Amino acid sequence: MFNPEDILYEDNHLLIVNKHGGDLVQPDPSGESALEDQIKAFIRQRDSKPGEVFLGVVHRIDRPVSGAVLFAKTSKALVRLNEMIREGHIGKRYWALVEQTPNPEEGELTHYILRDGRTNRSRAYDTPKPEAKIAKLRYHTLGVSTHYTLVEVELLTGRHHQIRTQLSKIGCPIRGDLKYGAKRSLPNGGISLHSRTIAFEHPVRHEPVEVTAPVPAGDNLWAYFNTQE
Repeated sequence: MFNPEDILYEDNHLLIVNKHGGDLVQPDPSGESALEDQIKAFIRQRDSKPGEVFLGVVHRIDRPVSGAVLFAKTSKALVRLNEMIREGHIGKRYWALVEQTPNPEEGELTHYILRDGRTNRSRAYDTPKPEAKIAKLRYHTLGVSTHYTLVEVELLTGRHHQIRTQLSKIGCPIRGDLKYGAKRSLPNGGISLHSRTIAFEHPVRHEPVEVTAPVPAGDNLWAYFNTQE
């Protein structure tokens, strides 16, 4: 559930929130409460706004993923941010705790991802397939513990379950991600993939914005790696 303390950045045009793993960004057919609606209700009450609150979702992260999510508070900002997303002008870096250390420890991955809507799962291929979309990311290893490795990922494209799929493809499933080959689940049903930083030019003021989302609290492994940084 959304807490006002989760707000990482806010002005008249933008809002960036540190999402908890397991929270929905937008409503889905399940009918469960979503972050979008919770934030609207908070703004309506906090600012004593009559009527509907405008809040545009600029990008989504998967339900079990935590970290920075960007919203637009004005239609002008939403249009410009959507254009920046399409043109690749919003930088997104993720932290992932994976079950194996990548070999090599840093590099760029290119795969062709095919989504299966029936299972809500994607598959990565080394060669082009009909209807598959090219997926690219850069990664480098930040730290290694006894059983897990911290990897930073820079997304170069935005595909369905892209990081989860590509890391699994190279034998490095994300901690807790049973769907993509992890050995065991996590107590809260989340996975150890975190939207760590988001960086872009402000759509109205044209100033640089870079926001870092603290790692999930109460997780000893995240805490361990966070202190190593």
